[in-house]
Amino acid sequence: MRSSGPLRLLAVREEPLSVDEVFRAVGDDAAGGTALFVGTVRDHDGHPSGAAVTALEYSAHPGAEEALRTVAGKVAADFPVRALAAVHRTGTLAVGDLAVVVAVSCPHRAEAFAACRRLIDDLKREVPIWKRQTFDDGTEDWAGACG
Repeated sequence: MRSSGPLRLLAVREEPLSVDEVFRAVGDDAAGGTALFVGTVRDHDGHPSGAAVTALEYSAHPGAEEALRTVAGKVAADFPVRALAAVHRTGTLAVGDLAVVVAVSCPHRAEAFAACRRLIDDLKREVPIWKRQTFDDGTEDWAGACG
């Protein structure tokens, strides 16, 4: 969903993510700093046997975008946000694929860094997105929220 206010782009989608799309969404002439975070699928996740991650499958609750909007609204209320964007992927992803991209523009860099960190931390904690990890030893497990 796109908006002309500070919440510019908020989405949970199956299509591949674009860092450029998210960065463009937070462009603002009054912003002196933009912080961007990109989460990618890594090849490990502390499996007891040391097995490597071969793929992730993200699933989202139907209310995930509304929860994302709530999280983003709180960040925009607590920081001097000029523009904010967050997009999370669903579906099956391979190692190296982009899973989440968030960006925040603020008048100054310190505010942008702090707001971006809060945005990704709260997204992971509060937006109902789950991942099923597949390991190279054939095992699978589910992790709650986007963790």
